[in-house]
Amino acid sequence: MDPVSLSQLATWSHATLLNGDPDALVTGVSHDTRTIKPGELYIALRGENFDGNVFIQEAYHKGAVGALCASMSVMSRPPAPQEAGQELPGKFAMLHVEDPLEGLTALAAQWRQELGLRSVVITGSNGKTSTKDFTTLLLEKSFHVTSTRGNFNNHIGLPLSILRANSSDQVAVWEIGMNHPGEILPLALLARSDIAIITNIGTAHIGFLGSREAIAHEKGNLLTTLSPDGLAILGAADDFCDFLASRTQARILRVGIGLGDLQATHLVSLPRGGMEFQVSYEGVSLPAYLPVMGAHMVQNALSALAVGLACKISLEEGIDALRKVQSSSSRLKLYEYGDIMVVDDAYNASPDSMEAALSSIAALESQRKIALLGCMGELGDYAMKGYERVGFKAADLLDVLIVVGNEALPLAQVGRSCRIKEVYHVPNNNEAIALALSIIRGGDVLLIKGSKRACLHEVVDAVRKSLLKKNLTSQ
Repeated sequence: MDPVSLSQLATWSHATLLNGDPDALVTGVSHDTRTIKPGELYIALRGENFDGNVFIQEAYHKGAVGALCASMSVMSRPPAPQEAGQELPGKFAMLHVEDPLEGLTALAAQWRQELGLRSVVITGSNGKTSTKDFTTLLLEKSFHVTSTRGNFNNHIGLPLSILRANSSDQVAVWEIGMNHPGEILPLALLARSDIAIITNIGTAHIGFLGSREAIAHEKGNLLTTLSPDGLAILGAADDFCDFLASRTQARILRVGIGLGDLQATHLVSLPRGGMEFQVSYEGVSLPAYLPVMGAHMVQNALSALAVGLACKISLEEGIDALRKVQSSSSRLKLYEYGDIMVVDDAYNASPDSMEAALSSIAALESQRKIALLGCMGELGDYAMKGYERVGFKAADLLDVLIVVGNEALPLAQVGRSCRIKEVYHVPNNNEAIALALSIIRGGDVLLIKGSKRACLHEVVDAVRKSLLKKNLTSQ
């Protein structure tokens, strides 16, 4: 964010400015006192289990100019003196609002209107973050780009991402997500997209939405906010592609593996990770390489190339940029320890992403393929069907299946019924670590994947640490 006066921020956020110099400049905003920087405005968000007002004094001591916070009249409990500003100097500004989140959103909406940049907004059931990362890397060759950090893609993350942008940025790449009905449209209106990408319609969050049809409708709300001269980029192979296209008057560009306006063909999975393929567009076909594994990653790369074309970046330049991409943390990240490979895909899981990850390791050069899989969240009544899908896929590709946690027990049961060579079920991560380390041997590839709340990053970290130590000892 460019420097903005306190008085202007108060107007934009519909806040009452108490204390502080109205002409003092704010250089950014933060809702986290652990990372707040001098000159920023602290946003004291409140929820059922936290109250940001408690940290106002800490924000002051770390150099914040002031705080956007709930006024005392709407506090759920009597404020401590430092929360009311009674132990803070008069130069520390207090911007009082009834709801700090509403204030933050209003602030971001006004700042978005000030920005002259072009925005690319991405949603979908899977692949949002990888598509965002690929697109950002490609655009950075030619533009000043701001983008979502990590997966800051919800009703808090998007306003913060918008407020990170400044007047020198030419393009924004913002990711938006949801897990309940009614969440996409407000975010889409806030982001004001020029180019919209829907990666796919899968089964993530189906427990809250009820059906893929409902998910498609919710995700499609992004497209309704596009102007007629905007661009919608859709997966050509997705069975909701035509439905999504009907939701907008903007230009449609379909991308896909062997389908669509922009295509990838002749895919080759390399034995140590990475993908080679041909990219075809308007009669031109060029060779491409992506240093990450998985056909679904190629699909995500096509969306990034489509954005590049819309921004006057040639296909050749886009393909060259994609040669330099890296896997995001815990998203099909490949590590090698001698002749053992560990694939960390522990960030999150749905039936679709589980199947994609299993397919991705199938092409890796290994003697045995092992998957350590945890639960999949937010499936609701679809849970049994989802575990069956993953179990059938695992039976086609795996030598060893390790299932962690009682919630994922149906996956082990399906694996046994499908006669996978070795199937194990363990109740917790500690036992999963011990079992994985006792089983793995030279020539194996081990995939680790599960829902975020399964905390399988603990397994990844422990296995990697042990294998690294053994590898160093043997050298």
